[in-house]
Amino acid sequence: MKFFLLVLVIVGAAVCDAQKRLVLIDEDGSGPGGSNQMAMLTLLQAPQVEVLGITMVTGNAWRDEETLHTLRMLELTGHSNVPVAKGAVFPLVRTQEETRLASALEGKVTWLGAWGQGPTTLEEHAGGVTPITPKNPTAHGPYDIPPLPEGQPTLKAIDEDAAHFLVRQVRAHPHQVTIYAAGPLTNIALAIAIDPEFAALTGGIVIMGGSLNPQTDDPEFATSPRHEFNFWFDPEAAHIVLRATWPRVDVTTVDVSIKAPFTQIMLDEVAKSQSPTARYIMAWSQNRYYMWDELAACAWLDPTLITKEKQVYMDVDLSHGPVYGDTLTWSKELKPLTEVRMVHAQLDVDLVRFEKMFIELMRR
Repeated sequence: MKFFLLVLVIVGAAVCDAQKRLVLIDEDGSGPGGSNQMAMLTLLQAPQVEVLGITMVTGNAWRDEETLHTLRMLELTGHSNVPVAKGAVFPLVRTQEETRLASALEGKVTWLGAWGQGPTTLEEHAGGVTPITPKNPTAHGPYDIPPLPEGQPTLKAIDEDAAHFLVRQVRAHPHQVTIYAAGPLTNIALAIAIDPEFAALTGGIVIMGGSLNPQTDDPEFATSPRHEFNFWFDPEAAHIVLRATWPRVDVTTVDVSIKAPFTQIMLDEVAKSQSPTARYIMAWSQNRYYMWDELAACAWLDPTLITKEKQVYMDVDLSHGPVYGDTLTWSKELKPLTEVRMVHAQLDVDLVRFEKMFIELMRR
């Protein structure tokens, strides 16, 4: 009888593992703590998910600094078995100097990520939240790494580059892996260039990016409603990715992200747990901002969190002018004859359920 029960347990565990949803995380993992790191933890903490690996791309911060923050996060939260691969340091075409020169003629953008504008935080008050940007932002070069407040990791990134790692994992698990892309899309575009069948062999892609018509007085979007950082930072990569032959494309837009700020109440709820992840967040996620990437992750875990979406054909403006990198969308009747593809653009969220789900995952 004992042997029979043991067999049942082993078989049950094997079936459970076989049914886990597979995902590859592509992130611009600025840190310590913050939205990028908490988004990765959302997927790492989900019991029904197996994270095959994490690939790093320059975006909110430079790639090498992000990689160290991510490796240290994995150590501190008990996820040291997940491989991390370094990806692109620079966008495909856009350069920091070109952007600096263009801003003199076309106006500045609020957030420059690794190029030195920020960090931006939210100030909580009775009426909601207000974005705050420091007057004297700091910046450093792509290979200069400031001391890590959370300590240096002992883990190392793997030798394989991000694009080849992505291709290899998808080829090893055809039609089973979702690509979760929450930073600029440079690594994903390079994977498509290496293997034209890459996109079609996945189970789909989840993108944090794009903006349609967010209702906000946030200066980053109020006068530029089609501007969004991930698409803007590498427009050519976004263009390549949005036109690839994915089985499905889900896009977590600015429109829905700005409805989900990370609040003190949420932090206090996470703090009720002594799990390694909760302790990491308490130590390093004190700043406030919109939960861009966490929302994209949770909506993939439970699509019913999204209460409104719009199916549109989406691309990115590649003209090197004031709207370079802006989101373009069309209906089926108005779309161009070129190979634009339909995406599921998320517009609204069940905020109460989302917050509850996120808190529970962080407390596991």
